[in-house]
Amino acid sequence: MTTYFSYPDPCLQDELRRIANAIVAPGKGILAADESVGTMGKRLQGIGLENTEDNRRKYRQLLFTTDKKIGEYISGVILFHETLYQKTDDGTPFVELLKERGIIPGIKVDTGVVPLMGSEEEGTTQGLDDLGKRCAQYKKDGCHFAKWRSVLKIGKNTPSYQAMLENANVLARYASICQMNGLVPIVEPEVLPDGEHDLERAQKVTEIVLAFVYKALSDHHIFLEGTLLKPNMVTGGMGYSCKFSAADIGKATVTALQRTVPAAVPGVTFLSGGQSEEEATVNLDAINKYEGKKPWALTFSYGRALQASVLKAWAGKNENIGAAQQELLKRAKANSLACQGKYAAGSIQSSAGGQGLFVKNHAY
Repeated sequence: MTTYFSYPDPCLQDELRRIANAIVAPGKGILAADESVGTMGKRLQGIGLENTEDNRRKYRQLLFTTDKKIGEYISGVILFHETLYQKTDDGTPFVELLKERGIIPGIKVDTGVVPLMGSEEEGTTQGLDDLGKRCAQYKKDGCHFAKWRSVLKIGKNTPSYQAMLENANVLARYASICQMNGLVPIVEPEVLPDGEHDLERAQKVTEIVLAFVYKALSDHHIFLEGTLLKPNMVTGGMGYSCKFSAADIGKATVTALQRTVPAAVPGVTFLSGGQSEEEATVNLDAINKYEGKKPWALTFSYGRALQASVLKAWAGKNENIGAAQQELLKRAKANSLACQGKYAAGSIQSSAGGQGLFVKNHAY
């Protein structure tokens, strides 16, 4: 019968719950530094650097050697496989640097989006085949949470039932494997901002996508207290004619979550979805300022929206490392305030704060 199943044993439950709650501690969020080799190459190309392993290492070294004060704002860092095993110039493993700052190491475990046959250019995410073995090794090597990204698109006929069902089941299977190996799964069903849809359409799609995800997590008997959600904020399509206010985005986002996300989930760590650094901060602040039932921590898991100013300030030059690290501290502090509903728009300036970061059909 369907009611005959077991949650993780109490010790594992306690471990998963502890990790998940530490990641979404008040005023803290996640730095997503899990860009693939190809995506990191695009970032480096933008500042005139060749995409070599050492240049990628030097950039991540810059991030992870930032003053220990960063640990007041950043609770976890999502790493790419290559980065997990890299070291500083003096031989210190990056994982140790993070631990010294009170930051929990995490790992991206999906291996990318592939086409979903029979759909209208939709996709599914691969990487399940050897996931159990990889998760066990990552846990031994110092990681305590993982991330898996699925992608849904808004169009005339999309997202389709096929795509929502497939991606929800893949996310649930991933979450199950992670929990078996002591890793907190961050479940990321991203509804892309590509398109000309309005805010209402984005909200409806986000709601139904999340409903599919939590049905699948229930079917797979996932221990929700040991998970985190990484969704898109509810925004209008990038091609829509009007710009919606932060207050409108906050209301639509919280309403979508209220209708779909169980209270047992400790926290929601939003992706920035191509918003500028300042937009991502202001909208996160509006989400937290919105008055309504919010049983989860509402915080950030930003990649581009924490790093655009860092890259611009660094420009690949050693003499700029200190200035670049100050940019990271500023954006981290801004988002720390925003996830507490305490950020004043424009109060923390950064070198690329208003720069648009949208990439069509974003993959990484």
